[in-house]
Amino acid sequence: MSPLVAGLLQVGILIAALAVVYRPLGDYMARVFRVQEAETQKHSKVELAIYRFARIDPDAEQKWSTYAYGVLGFSFVGIMFLYVIQRIQSVLPFNFDRGNVPEGMAFNTAISFVTNTNWQSYVPEAVMGHTVQMIGLTVQNFVSAAAGLAVAVALIRGFVRHQTDRLGNFWVDLTRGALRILLPLAFVFAIVLIALGVTMSLKSGVDVDGQTIANAPVASQEAIKELGTNGGGVLNANSAHPFENPNEWTNLIEIFLLLVIPVALTRTFGRMVGQNKQGYVLLGVMGTIWAAMLAVIWGAEASGLRPLEGKELRFDVAGSALFANSTTGTSTGAVNSWHDSFTGLGGGGTLLNMLFGEMTPGGVGTGLYSILVMAIIAMFLAGLMVGRTPEYLGKKLGRREVTAAAVSILAMPTVLLVGAGIAAILPSTQGVLNNSGEHGLSEILYAYASASNNNGSAFGGITVTNDWFQSSLGVCMLFGRFIPIIAVLALAGSLAAQKKVPVTAGTLPTTGPLFASLLGASIVLVAALTFVPALALGPIAEALL
Repeated sequence: MSPLVAGLLQVGILIAALAVVYRPLGDYMARVFRVQEAETQKHSKVELAIYRFARIDPDAEQKWSTYAYGVLGFSFVGIMFLYVIQRIQSVLPFNFDRGNVPEGMAFNTAISFVTNTNWQSYVPEAVMGHTVQMIGLTVQNFVSAAAGLAVAVALIRGFVRHQTDRLGNFWVDLTRGALRILLPLAFVFAIVLIALGVTMSLKSGVDVDGQTIANAPVASQEAIKELGTNGGGVLNANSAHPFENPNEWTNLIEIFLLLVIPVALTRTFGRMVGQNKQGYVLLGVMGTIWAAMLAVIWGAEASGLRPLEGKELRFDVAGSALFANSTTGTSTGAVNSWHDSFTGLGGGGTLLNMLFGEMTPGGVGTGLYSILVMAIIAMFLAGLMVGRTPEYLGKKLGRREVTAAAVSILAMPTVLLVGAGIAAILPSTQGVLNNSGEHGLSEILYAYASASNNNGSAFGGITVTNDWFQSSLGVCMLFGRFIPIIAVLALAGSLAAQKKVPVTAGTLPTTGPLFASLLGASIVLVAALTFVPALALGPIAEALL
Protein backbone atom coordinates (compact mmCIF):
# COMPACT_ATOMS: atom_id res chain seq x y z
CA MET A 1 0.00 0.00 0.00
CA SER A 2 1.42 3.38 -0.99
CA PRO A 3 1.89 6.10 1.67
CA LEU A 4 -0.77 8.23 -0.05
CA VAL A 5 -3.38 5.47 0.05
CA ALA A 6 -2.49 4.62 3.65
CA GLY A 7 -2.86 8.27 4.62
CA LEU A 8 -6.19 8.65 2.85
CA LEU A 9 -7.39 5.48 4.54
CA GLN A 10 -6.51 6.95 7.95
CA VAL A 11 -8.40 10.13 7.15
CA GLY A 12 -11.39 8.11 5.95
CA ILE A 13 -11.49 5.96 9.08
CA LEU A 14 -11.20 9.04 11.28
CA ILE A 15 -14.05 10.87 9.56
CA ALA A 16 -16.22 7.74 9.60
CA ALA A 17 -15.63 7.26 13.34
CA LEU A 18 -16.50 10.90 14.05
CA ALA A 19 -19.64 10.59 11.93
CA VAL A 20 -20.77 7.50 13.85
CA VAL A 21 -20.58 9.18 17.26
CA TYR A 22 -21.62 12.66 16.15
CA ARG A 23 -25.34 12.39 16.81
CA PRO A 24 -25.40 10.15 19.90
CA LEU A 25 -22.65 12.02 21.71
CA GLY A 26 -23.97 15.44 20.70
CA ASP A 27 -27.51 14.54 21.77
CA TYR A 28 -26.24 13.07 25.04
CA MET A 29 -24.31 16.24 25.90
CA ALA A 30 -27.42 18.29 25.14
CA ARG A 31 -29.39 16.16 27.61
CA VAL A 32 -26.67 16.52 30.24
CA PHE A 33 -26.90 20.28 30.18
CA ARG A 34 -30.63 20.46 29.64
CA VAL A 35 -31.51 18.24 32.60
CA GLN A 36 -30.91 21.21 34.89
CA GLU A 37 -34.07 22.72 33.50
CA ALA A 38 -36.15 19.58 34.01
CA GLU A 39 -38.27 19.03 37.09
CA THR A 40 -37.16 15.48 37.74
CA GLN A 41 -33.92 13.52 37.79
CA LYS A 42 -31.90 16.68 38.23
CA HIS A 43 -28.89 15.56 40.21
CA SER A 44 -27.25 12.21 40.84
CA LYS A 45 -26.34 11.06 44.35
CA VAL A 46 -22.65 11.64 43.71
CA GLU A 47 -23.33 15.13 42.45
CA LEU A 48 -25.54 15.91 45.43
CA ALA A 49 -22.76 14.75 47.76
CA ILE A 50 -20.33 17.10 46.04
CA TYR A 51 -22.76 20.00 46.27
CA ARG A 52 -23.39 19.35 49.97
CA PHE A 53 -19.66 19.12 50.68
CA ALA A 54 -18.94 22.35 48.81
CA ARG A 55 -22.06 24.06 50.26
CA ILE A 56 -23.48 24.72 46.80
CA ASP A 57 -27.17 25.20 46.07
CA PRO A 58 -27.44 23.40 42.71
CA ASP A 59 -30.92 24.77 42.03
CA ALA A 60 -29.88 28.40 42.29
CA GLU A 61 -29.30 29.87 38.84
CA GLN A 62 -26.78 32.64 38.34
CA LYS A 63 -26.42 35.94 36.49
CA TRP A 64 -23.62 36.16 33.96
CA SER A 65 -21.44 38.07 36.41
CA THR A 66 -21.89 35.46 39.14
CA TYR A 67 -21.21 32.73 36.62
CA ALA A 68 -17.99 34.54 35.61
CA TYR A 69 -16.94 34.96 39.24
CA GLY A 70 -17.38 31.21 39.62
CA VAL A 71 -15.11 30.48 36.65
CA LEU A 72 -12.46 32.94 37.79
CA GLY A 73 -12.59 31.94 41.46
CA PHE A 74 -12.41 28.24 40.68
CA SER A 75 -9.47 28.80 38.34
CA PHE A 76 -7.63 31.00 40.83
CA VAL A 77 -7.93 28.33 43.54
CA GLY A 78 -6.72 25.75 41.01
CA ILE A 79 -3.63 27.83 40.19
CA MET A 80 -2.78 28.31 43.86
CA PHE A 81 -3.22 24.61 44.63
CA LEU A 82 -1.10 23.51 41.68
CA TYR A 83 1.62 25.99 42.52
CA VAL A 84 1.80 24.90 46.17
CA ILE A 85 1.97 21.15 45.53
CA GLN A 86 4.77 21.66 43.01
CA ARG A 87 6.70 23.73 45.51
CA ILE A 88 6.38 21.04 48.22
CA GLN A 89 6.84 18.07 45.91
CA SER A 90 9.85 16.78 47.87
CA VAL A 91 7.63 15.82 50.83
CA LEU A 92 4.94 14.15 48.72
CA PRO A 93 4.94 10.40 47.92
CA PHE A 94 6.11 9.16 44.52
CA ASN A 95 8.45 12.15 44.08
CA PHE A 96 11.44 9.93 43.12
CA ASP A 97 13.89 12.47 44.60
CA ARG A 98 13.00 14.99 41.95
CA GLY A 99 12.86 17.83 44.47
CA ASN A 100 10.65 20.89 44.55
CA VAL A 101 9.77 22.54 41.25
CA PRO A 102 11.52 25.95 40.85
CA GLU A 103 9.35 29.02 41.45
CA GLY A 104 9.16 30.33 37.88
CA MET A 105 8.52 26.89 36.44
CA ALA A 106 5.83 26.16 39.04
CA PHE A 107 4.14 29.49 38.25
CA ASN A 108 4.15 28.81 34.53
CA THR A 109 2.99 25.21 34.90
CA ALA A 110 0.16 26.06 37.31
CA ILE A 111 -1.27 28.67 34.94
CA SER A 112 -0.67 26.42 31.96
CA PHE A 113 -2.74 23.49 33.20
CA VAL A 114 -5.56 25.55 34.76
CA THR A 115 -6.02 27.46 31.51
CA ASN A 116 -6.20 24.20 29.53
CA THR A 117 -2.99 25.19 27.73
CA ASN A 118 -0.63 22.50 29.05
CA TRP A 119 2.42 24.31 27.80
CA GLN A 120 5.40 22.49 29.32
CA SER A 121 8.68 24.30 29.98
CA TYR A 122 10.05 21.26 31.83
CA VAL A 123 10.97 17.63 31.20
CA PRO A 124 8.14 15.72 32.92
CA GLU A 125 10.04 12.53 33.75
CA ALA A 126 12.86 14.57 35.29
CA VAL A 127 10.83 17.20 37.15
CA MET A 128 7.35 15.93 38.10
CA GLY A 129 6.60 13.10 40.49
CA HIS A 130 3.52 10.93 40.09
CA THR A 131 1.61 12.61 42.95
CA VAL A 132 1.79 16.08 41.43
CA GLN A 133 1.00 14.58 38.06
CA MET A 134 -2.06 12.66 39.25
CA ILE A 135 -3.70 14.88 41.89
CA GLY A 136 -2.64 18.14 40.30
CA LEU A 137 -2.09 18.12 36.57
CA THR A 138 -4.46 15.30 35.66
CA VAL A 139 -7.29 16.72 37.76
CA GLN A 140 -6.88 19.99 35.92
CA ASN A 141 -7.05 18.11 32.64
CA PHE A 142 -10.62 17.20 33.60
CA VAL A 143 -11.86 20.37 35.26
CA SER A 144 -10.26 22.91 32.91
CA ALA A 145 -11.95 21.16 30.00
CA ALA A 146 -15.23 21.02 31.95
CA ALA A 147 -14.97 24.77 32.61
CA GLY A 148 -14.68 25.38 28.87
CA LEU A 149 -17.76 23.23 28.32
CA ALA A 150 -19.66 25.22 30.95
CA VAL A 151 -18.88 28.57 29.29
CA ALA A 152 -20.02 27.25 25.91
CA VAL A 153 -23.28 25.99 27.40
CA ALA A 154 -23.86 29.34 29.12
CA LEU A 155 -23.52 31.10 25.75
CA ILE A 156 -25.99 28.69 24.14
CA ARG A 157 -28.46 29.46 26.93
CA GLY A 158 -27.98 33.14 26.14
CA PHE A 159 -29.40 32.45 22.68
CA VAL A 160 -32.12 30.10 23.90
CA ARG A 161 -33.49 32.06 26.85
CA HIS A 162 -35.49 35.26 26.67
CA GLN A 163 -35.96 38.19 29.02
CA THR A 164 -34.04 36.66 31.90
CA ASP A 165 -30.79 37.45 33.65
CA ARG A 166 -30.05 33.78 34.53
CA LEU A 167 -27.62 31.55 32.60
CA GLY A 168 -27.61 28.42 34.75
CA ASN A 169 -25.29 27.39 37.56
CA PHE A 170 -21.55 27.20 36.85
CA TRP A 171 -20.90 24.63 39.58
CA VAL A 172 -23.59 22.32 38.25
CA ASP A 173 -22.39 22.65 34.66
CA LEU A 174 -18.77 22.09 35.74
CA THR A 175 -19.65 19.00 37.76
CA ARG A 176 -21.79 17.46 35.06
CA GLY A 177 -19.25 18.12 32.34
CA ALA A 178 -16.55 16.40 34.36
CA LEU A 179 -18.57 13.49 35.80
CA ARG A 180 -21.04 12.71 33.04
CA ILE A 181 -18.98 13.39 29.91
CA LEU A 182 -15.22 13.53 30.42
CA LEU A 183 -14.72 10.93 33.17
CA PRO A 184 -16.67 8.03 31.56
CA LEU A 185 -15.11 8.59 28.14
CA ALA A 186 -11.60 8.94 29.58
CA PHE A 187 -12.02 5.72 31.59
CA VAL A 188 -13.16 3.70 28.58
CA PHE A 189 -10.42 4.96 26.29
CA ALA A 190 -7.72 4.51 28.94
CA ILE A 191 -8.61 0.81 28.92
CA VAL A 192 -8.54 0.78 25.12
CA LEU A 193 -5.11 2.42 25.05
CA ILE A 194 -3.71 -0.05 27.59
CA ALA A 195 -4.99 -2.91 25.43
CA LEU A 196 -3.17 -1.41 22.45
CA GLY A 197 0.17 -1.09 24.24
CA VAL A 198 0.21 2.25 26.09
CA THR A 199 1.98 1.77 29.42
CA MET A 200 0.44 2.13 32.88
CA SER A 201 2.77 1.92 35.89
CA LEU A 202 3.48 3.65 39.20
CA LYS A 203 7.19 2.90 38.83
CA SER A 204 9.52 5.71 37.80
CA GLY A 205 11.13 3.61 35.08
CA VAL A 206 12.12 0.20 33.76
CA ASP A 207 15.68 -1.13 33.52
CA VAL A 208 16.72 -2.35 30.09
CA ASP A 209 20.30 -3.48 29.39
CA GLY A 210 21.67 -1.39 32.24
CA GLN A 211 19.72 1.72 31.31
CA THR A 212 16.61 3.09 33.02
CA ILE A 213 13.80 4.13 30.72
CA ALA A 214 11.32 6.51 32.36
CA ASN A 215 7.78 5.27 32.86
CA ALA A 216 4.58 6.58 34.47
CA PRO A 217 0.82 5.94 34.71
CA VAL A 218 0.59 6.97 31.08
CA ALA A 219 -2.62 5.47 29.69
CA SER A 220 -5.00 7.05 32.23
CA GLN A 221 -3.52 10.47 31.55
CA GLU A 222 -3.14 9.98 27.82
CA ALA A 223 -6.91 9.53 27.39
CA ILE A 224 -7.94 12.76 29.12
CA LYS A 225 -4.91 14.55 27.66
CA GLU A 226 -6.45 14.18 24.22
CA LEU A 227 -10.14 14.05 25.14
CA GLY A 228 -9.99 17.31 27.11
CA THR A 229 -7.87 18.97 24.39
CA ASN A 230 -5.18 19.47 27.04
CA GLY A 231 -1.99 18.09 25.51
CA GLY A 232 0.54 17.92 28.33
CA GLY A 233 2.43 14.63 28.19
CA VAL A 234 3.74 12.69 31.16
CA LEU A 235 6.84 11.98 29.08
CA ASN A 236 8.83 14.70 27.36
CA ALA A 237 8.48 13.33 23.84
CA ASN A 238 4.69 13.52 24.30
CA SER A 239 2.76 11.48 21.73
CA ALA A 240 5.95 10.76 19.81
CA HIS A 241 7.06 8.52 22.72
CA PRO A 242 6.34 4.81 22.15
CA PHE A 243 4.98 4.49 25.70
CA GLU A 244 2.36 7.18 24.99
CA ASN A 245 1.64 6.36 21.37
CA PRO A 246 3.08 3.00 20.34
CA ASN A 247 1.50 2.32 16.95
CA GLU A 248 -0.72 3.53 14.10
CA TRP A 249 -3.95 2.53 15.86
CA THR A 250 -3.18 4.42 19.05
CA ASN A 251 -2.17 7.37 16.89
CA LEU A 252 -5.52 7.31 15.11
CA ILE A 253 -7.44 6.91 18.37
CA GLU A 254 -5.63 9.83 19.94
CA ILE A 255 -6.49 12.04 16.96
CA PHE A 256 -10.09 10.87 17.25
CA LEU A 257 -10.16 11.75 20.95
CA LEU A 258 -8.91 15.27 20.51
CA LEU A 259 -11.52 15.94 17.80
CA VAL A 260 -14.57 14.11 19.07
CA ILE A 261 -16.02 16.48 21.69
CA PRO A 262 -15.39 19.76 19.80
CA VAL A 263 -17.00 18.21 16.71
CA ALA A 264 -19.98 16.71 18.58
CA LEU A 265 -20.61 19.99 20.39
CA THR A 266 -21.94 21.47 17.15
CA ARG A 267 -24.69 18.83 17.33
CA THR A 268 -25.26 19.75 20.99
CA PHE A 269 -25.59 23.38 19.94
CA GLY A 270 -28.14 22.51 17.24
CA ARG A 271 -30.19 20.43 19.68
CA MET A 272 -30.21 23.07 22.39
CA VAL A 273 -31.27 25.89 20.05
CA GLY A 274 -33.86 23.60 18.45
CA GLN A 275 -32.42 23.76 14.92
CA ASN A 276 -29.98 21.01 14.03
CA LYS A 277 -29.07 22.80 10.80
CA GLN A 278 -27.48 25.60 12.83
CA GLY A 279 -25.01 23.07 14.18
CA TYR A 280 -24.42 21.54 10.76
CA VAL A 281 -23.42 24.93 9.36
CA LEU A 282 -20.85 25.47 12.11
CA LEU A 283 -19.53 21.95 11.59
CA GLY A 284 -19.31 22.53 7.85
CA VAL A 285 -17.21 25.66 8.30
CA MET A 286 -14.97 24.01 10.89
CA GLY A 287 -14.53 20.90 8.74
CA THR A 288 -13.80 22.81 5.54
CA ILE A 289 -10.99 24.83 7.13
CA TRP A 290 -9.65 21.75 8.93
CA ALA A 291 -9.56 19.79 5.64
CA ALA A 292 -7.95 22.67 3.73
CA MET A 293 -5.22 23.06 6.33
CA LEU A 294 -4.63 19.30 6.36
CA ALA A 295 -4.09 19.40 2.59
CA VAL A 296 -1.61 22.28 2.98
CA ILE A 297 0.41 20.66 5.79
CA TRP A 298 0.34 17.15 4.35
CA GLY A 299 1.21 18.35 0.85
CA ALA A 300 4.04 20.55 2.08
CA GLU A 301 5.57 17.78 4.19
CA ALA A 302 5.20 15.06 1.57
CA SER A 303 6.90 17.21 -1.08
CA GLY A 304 9.67 18.55 1.17
CA LEU A 305 13.33 17.76 0.62
CA ARG A 306 13.47 15.64 3.81
CA PRO A 307 9.86 14.50 4.38
CA LEU A 308 10.64 12.23 7.35
CA GLU A 309 12.83 14.69 9.24
CA GLY A 310 11.45 15.19 12.75
CA LYS A 311 8.80 12.49 12.31
CA GLU A 312 8.36 9.01 13.76
CA LEU A 313 8.75 6.29 11.16
CA ARG A 314 5.83 4.33 12.62
CA PHE A 315 3.45 7.23 11.75
CA ASP A 316 5.01 8.34 8.44
CA VAL A 317 4.22 11.74 6.92
CA ALA A 318 0.45 11.30 6.75
CA GLY A 319 0.06 10.26 10.41
CA SER A 320 2.27 13.14 11.48
CA ALA A 321 0.51 15.74 9.34
CA LEU A 322 -2.94 14.51 10.43
CA PHE A 323 -1.94 14.73 14.09
CA ALA A 324 -0.23 18.13 13.69
CA ASN A 325 -3.21 19.62 11.86
CA SER A 326 -5.70 18.28 14.40
CA THR A 327 -3.76 19.21 17.53
CA THR A 328 -3.15 22.80 16.40
CA GLY A 329 -6.75 23.12 15.22
CA THR A 330 -8.16 21.99 18.53
CA SER A 331 -5.97 23.82 21.08
CA THR A 332 -4.75 20.44 22.30
CA GLY A 333 -1.01 20.86 22.31
CA ALA A 334 -0.03 17.20 22.08
CA VAL A 335 2.52 16.45 19.38
CA ASN A 336 3.75 13.28 17.68
CA SER A 337 6.39 15.00 15.55
CA TRP A 338 8.83 17.89 15.75
CA HIS A 339 7.03 20.88 14.22
CA ASP A 340 10.29 22.82 14.13
CA SER A 341 11.51 20.37 11.47
CA PHE A 342 8.49 20.88 9.22
CA THR A 343 8.90 22.80 5.99
CA GLY A 344 8.26 26.52 6.00
CA LEU A 345 4.77 25.98 4.55
CA GLY A 346 3.97 22.97 6.77
CA GLY A 347 5.15 24.65 9.96
CA GLY A 348 3.40 27.85 8.92
CA GLY A 349 0.21 25.81 8.50
CA THR A 350 0.32 24.58 12.09
CA LEU A 351 0.93 28.16 13.23
CA LEU A 352 -1.93 29.50 11.10
CA ASN A 353 -4.29 26.91 12.60
CA MET A 354 -3.75 28.54 15.99
CA LEU A 355 -4.01 32.05 14.57
CA PHE A 356 -7.51 31.29 13.29
CA GLY A 357 -8.46 31.52 16.96
CA GLU A 358 -8.71 27.80 17.73
CA MET A 359 -12.12 27.18 16.19
CA THR A 360 -11.38 24.56 13.52
CA PRO A 361 -12.89 22.83 15.50
CA GLY A 362 -11.18 24.29 18.58
CA GLY A 363 -10.90 23.07 22.16
CA VAL A 364 -13.55 21.49 24.38
CA GLY A 365 -16.12 24.26 24.72
CA THR A 366 -13.71 26.96 23.59
CA GLY A 367 -14.03 25.99 19.94
CA LEU A 368 -17.83 26.30 20.00
CA TYR A 369 -18.03 29.60 21.83
CA SER A 370 -15.22 31.04 19.70
CA ILE A 371 -16.97 30.25 16.42
CA LEU A 372 -20.27 31.58 17.80
CA VAL A 373 -18.51 34.84 18.62
CA MET A 374 -17.14 34.89 15.09
CA ALA A 375 -20.67 34.23 13.78
CA ILE A 376 -21.77 37.41 15.54
CA ILE A 377 -18.92 39.33 13.91
CA ALA A 378 -19.93 37.89 10.54
CA MET A 379 -23.56 38.93 11.02
CA PHE A 380 -22.41 42.37 12.09
CA LEU A 381 -20.40 42.74 8.88
CA ALA A 382 -23.41 41.54 6.87
CA GLY A 383 -25.60 44.09 8.67
CA LEU A 384 -23.19 46.86 7.74
CA MET A 385 -23.38 45.88 4.09
CA VAL A 386 -27.19 46.00 3.92
CA GLY A 387 -27.72 48.81 6.41
CA ARG A 388 -29.84 47.07 9.05
CA THR A 389 -29.40 45.89 12.62
CA PRO A 390 -27.97 42.35 12.49
CA GLU A 391 -29.73 39.40 14.11
CA TYR A 392 -28.60 35.89 14.97
CA LEU A 393 -30.83 33.12 16.28
CA GLY A 394 -33.62 35.55 17.05
CA LYS A 395 -31.49 38.04 18.99
CA LYS A 396 -30.54 41.53 17.85
CA LEU A 397 -26.83 42.26 17.81
CA GLY A 398 -26.44 45.78 19.09
CA ARG A 399 -23.55 47.77 20.51
CA ARG A 400 -23.16 45.68 23.67
CA GLU A 401 -23.18 42.36 21.89
CA VAL A 402 -20.76 43.42 19.15
CA THR A 403 -18.44 45.08 21.68
CA ALA A 404 -18.30 41.91 23.77
CA ALA A 405 -17.62 39.85 20.63
CA ALA A 406 -14.88 42.23 19.52
CA VAL A 407 -13.18 42.12 22.92
CA SER A 408 -13.26 38.33 22.84
CA ILE A 409 -11.77 38.21 19.32
CA LEU A 410 -9.07 40.84 19.90
CA ALA A 411 -7.72 39.57 23.23
CA MET A 412 -5.61 36.80 21.71
CA PRO A 413 -3.92 38.84 18.94
CA THR A 414 -3.13 41.64 21.37
CA VAL A 415 -1.30 39.54 23.95
CA LEU A 416 0.33 37.41 21.25
CA LEU A 417 1.78 40.26 19.20
CA VAL A 418 2.82 42.35 22.20
CA GLY A 419 4.53 39.38 23.86
CA ALA A 420 6.24 38.15 20.70
CA GLY A 421 7.30 41.67 19.74
CA ILE A 422 8.98 42.30 23.07
CA ALA A 423 10.62 38.88 23.04
CA ALA A 424 11.96 39.44 19.52
CA ILE A 425 13.84 42.62 20.49
CA LEU A 426 15.26 41.35 23.78
CA PRO A 427 19.01 40.66 23.44
CA SER A 428 18.70 37.58 25.62
CA THR A 429 16.29 35.94 23.15
CA GLN A 430 19.05 35.29 20.61
CA GLY A 431 20.72 33.01 23.12
CA VAL A 432 17.70 30.72 23.52
CA LEU A 433 16.95 30.21 19.82
CA ASN A 434 18.36 27.32 17.79
CA ASN A 435 17.90 29.30 14.58
CA SER A 436 18.23 32.88 13.47
CA GLY A 437 16.44 34.81 10.73
CA GLU A 438 12.93 34.01 9.60
CA HIS A 439 12.89 30.55 11.20
CA GLY A 440 13.92 32.03 14.54
CA LEU A 441 11.02 34.49 14.28
CA SER A 442 8.69 31.57 13.53
CA GLU A 443 9.86 29.89 16.74
CA ILE A 444 9.03 33.01 18.76
CA LEU A 445 5.66 33.53 17.05
CA TYR A 446 4.72 29.91 17.56
CA ALA A 447 5.53 29.99 21.28
CA TYR A 448 3.35 33.05 21.91
CA ALA A 449 0.58 31.83 19.59
CA SER A 450 0.54 28.52 21.45
CA ALA A 451 0.33 30.24 24.86
CA SER A 452 -2.16 32.95 23.89
CA ASN A 453 -4.51 30.46 22.24
CA ASN A 454 -4.23 28.00 25.14
CA ASN A 455 -2.90 25.43 22.69
CA GLY A 456 0.29 24.34 24.43
CA SER A 457 2.07 22.60 21.59
CA ALA A 458 5.75 23.32 21.19
CA PHE A 459 7.29 24.23 17.84
CA GLY A 460 10.65 23.42 19.36
CA GLY A 461 13.93 25.15 18.73
CA ILE A 462 13.47 27.64 21.54
CA THR A 463 14.36 27.26 25.23
CA VAL A 464 11.82 29.09 27.38
CA THR A 465 13.10 28.47 30.89
CA ASN A 466 14.38 31.96 31.74
CA ASP A 467 12.31 34.34 33.86
CA TRP A 468 11.09 36.43 30.91
CA PHE A 469 9.59 33.54 28.99
CA GLN A 470 8.20 31.80 32.07
CA SER A 471 6.45 35.00 33.16
CA SER A 472 5.37 36.45 29.82
CA LEU A 473 4.03 33.17 28.47
CA GLY A 474 2.15 32.66 31.74
CA VAL A 475 0.54 36.09 31.38
CA CYS A 476 -0.38 35.30 27.76
CA MET A 477 -2.07 32.08 28.88
CA LEU A 478 -4.06 33.93 31.57
CA PHE A 479 -5.23 36.78 29.33
CA GLY A 480 -5.78 34.52 26.34
CA ARG A 481 -8.05 32.30 28.42
CA PHE A 482 -9.98 34.56 30.75
CA ILE A 483 -10.54 37.81 28.81
CA PRO A 484 -12.50 35.94 26.11
CA ILE A 485 -14.38 33.95 28.78
CA ILE A 486 -15.50 37.11 30.59
CA ALA A 487 -16.51 38.72 27.28
CA VAL A 488 -18.40 35.60 26.19
CA LEU A 489 -20.33 35.39 29.46
CA ALA A 490 -21.16 39.12 29.28
CA LEU A 491 -22.37 38.49 25.73
CA ALA A 492 -24.49 35.56 26.93
CA GLY A 493 -26.05 37.69 29.67
CA SER A 494 -26.91 40.44 27.20
CA LEU A 495 -28.48 37.98 24.76
CA ALA A 496 -30.53 36.23 27.45
CA ALA A 497 -31.99 39.57 28.59
CA GLN A 498 -33.48 40.23 25.16
CA LYS A 499 -36.83 39.10 23.89
CA LYS A 500 -36.95 36.91 20.80
CA VAL A 501 -37.09 38.74 17.50
CA PRO A 502 -39.45 37.14 14.93
CA VAL A 503 -38.05 36.01 11.61
CA THR A 504 -38.98 38.39 8.80
CA ALA A 505 -38.29 38.69 5.11
CA GLY A 506 -35.24 40.79 5.96
CA THR A 507 -33.67 38.19 8.24
CA LEU A 508 -30.50 36.62 6.83
CA PRO A 509 -30.87 32.82 6.98
CA THR A 510 -28.09 31.21 9.00
CA THR A 511 -28.60 27.63 7.89
CA GLY A 512 -27.46 27.88 4.30
CA PRO A 513 -24.28 28.13 2.22
CA LEU A 514 -24.40 31.96 2.10
CA PHE A 515 -24.00 32.29 5.86
CA ALA A 516 -21.45 29.46 5.95
CA SER A 517 -19.36 31.25 3.32
CA LEU A 518 -19.67 34.53 5.20
CA LEU A 519 -18.59 32.89 8.46
CA GLY A 520 -15.66 31.04 6.89
CA ALA A 521 -14.49 34.16 5.07
CA SER A 522 -14.69 36.16 8.32
CA ILE A 523 -12.48 33.66 10.14
CA VAL A 524 -9.85 33.75 7.40
CA LEU A 525 -10.10 37.50 6.88
CA VAL A 526 -9.69 38.41 10.56
CA ALA A 527 -6.65 36.14 10.88
CA ALA A 528 -5.14 37.46 7.63
CA LEU A 529 -5.61 41.14 8.47
CA THR A 530 -4.17 40.62 11.93
CA PHE A 531 -1.21 38.34 11.31
CA VAL A 532 -0.04 38.53 7.67
CA PRO A 533 2.67 41.15 8.41
CA ALA A 534 4.17 38.94 11.12
CA LEU A 535 3.76 35.77 9.07
CA ALA A 536 5.40 37.44 6.08
CA LEU A 537 8.59 37.90 8.06
CA GLY A 538 8.53 34.35 9.43
CA PRO A 539 7.05 31.23 7.79
CA ILE A 540 5.98 32.91 4.52
CA ALA A 541 9.49 34.24 3.92
CA GLU A 542 10.93 30.85 4.87
CA ALA A 543 8.63 29.05 2.44
CA LEU A 544 9.51 31.38 -0.43
CA LEU A 545 13.28 31.49 0.07
